[in-house]
Amino acid sequence: MKNRWDLMDLTVFCCVVRNGSFSRAATELGYSAAYISKRISDLELKLSTRLFNRTTRTIQITREGSVAHSWAEKILESADALEKEVTSSQELPTGSLRIATSLRLGREHVAPILSELVREYPSLDVWLELVDHRVDLLEEGIDIDIRNGTVGEPHVVSQLVQESSRVLVAAPEYLQRRGEPKSIWELTQHDCLLYKHGDIGHGSWRLQGPNGTETVRVDSRSTRSHHSDIVKNWAVAGHGIILLAEWDVVELIRQGKMVRVLPEYRQQADIWAVTPMRSSNSVRMKTCVDYLIRNLQQGPYAVERLDQ
Repeated sequence: MKNRWDLMDLTVFCCVVRNGSFSRAATELGYSAAYISKRISDLELKLSTRLFNRTTRTIQITREGSVAHSWAEKILESADALEKEVTSSQELPTGSLRIATSLRLGREHVAPILSELVREYPSLDVWLELVDHRVDLLEEGIDIDIRNGTVGEPHVVSQLVQESSRVLVAAPEYLQRRGEPKSIWELTQHDCLLYKHGDIGHGSWRLQGPNGTETVRVDSRSTRSHHSDIVKNWAVAGHGIILLAEWDVVELIRQGKMVRVLPEYRQQADIWAVTPMRSSNSVRMKTCVDYLIRNLQQGPYAVERLDQ
């Protein structure tokens, strides 16, 4: 190892190639021409090859020198990137962040994760918006949207947090009273509890099943609300069938309060972290997004999936 070249050798070598002269390289680097010449000779010795053909007035890079130069530039660029990455990782995230997500995903998962985040990074100032609609990041000044559904807007950066789906569920009481639908089309004869949120159609459900993607029109004959929390509570109380995220019902199913309906059908609704493109690389944004993704995937506040 003692005969290996070092980064200073490569720096001198690339400077000579760039300037086409030992003396001009010496002026740029602030060393003597004799020192530059010695470093090049040492590098040639270590690589066991001639890097330059020298005359009294000019130097000309050899074929082996061209190969070495290509690798030297890559190594110096990587070393520079390493230094920048380590330096940036030592910066503490500071400043304010506005984060949006849905009501229950926020209350049960995102909020407690953010509590731990600000405990670890006290210089962060976090504002959490719990909403039942799809936010416009630029229009509403949102830095991070933790979204259950699709991402289609331009000028945003999206990172997959967790694959997930929405599933059909109902309370045992409702199914005992009304019977369980045997096909997707029998949903038209049932009370289907509706709410408007994100990419959930209000009045129709688009579901993936054994025959591919199918859309069925549904209706709620007795109870409706724009607030998903209310509609979910009505479903638990036995008022009808509802389409909810699997992480939102996994515990209710485990407790026997809800039952899967038409389990061969589901609606893809992955969880995404969405940020504006212009600010996605700031230290506070990267720290917060990485922290949220890591803790939503595993740990006490991770989103669960139903058994496949």
